[in-house]
Amino acid sequence: MLLVDTTVWIDFFNAHDTKHTFYFENAVKTNVDICICGVILAEILQGIRDQGQFDTTKQYLENFIYLEMYYSVYLRAAEIYRSLRAKGITIRKPIDCIIASVAIEYNIPLLHNDRDFERLEKYTELMVINFEK
Repeated sequence: MLLVDTTVWIDFFNAHDTKHTFYFENAVKTNVDICICGVILAEILQGIRDQGQFDTTKQYLENFIYLEMYYSVYLRAAEIYRSLRAKGITIRKPIDCIIASVAIEYNIPLLHNDRDFERLEKYTELMVINFEK
């Protein structure tokens, strides 16, 4: 299983060839279970202006595993954000703490293209797909 962050989905839909989109496309081709969660779904869809494209994208995303977001996810996200702030580390988008918390909750790696997740990986139990190591 693999949770795919909004940053990778946007690059994929915009046909940007990156190591992240290549990894994603290969995962789809090799039948890896691709997952999304509510905040990722909302982030992807909210940026689409054209109704036809919105409907097509929404239908496409329905083919992937949807991970429920429980109370524990939100509680952990708040704890993560607070603990990092106490260390002097600011996560630019607190929603990333929620996404990280979903990956931790389900014990699955996150594929992303966002430097905040590198910090989250360093200070939490988050597993990410690393290309640098």
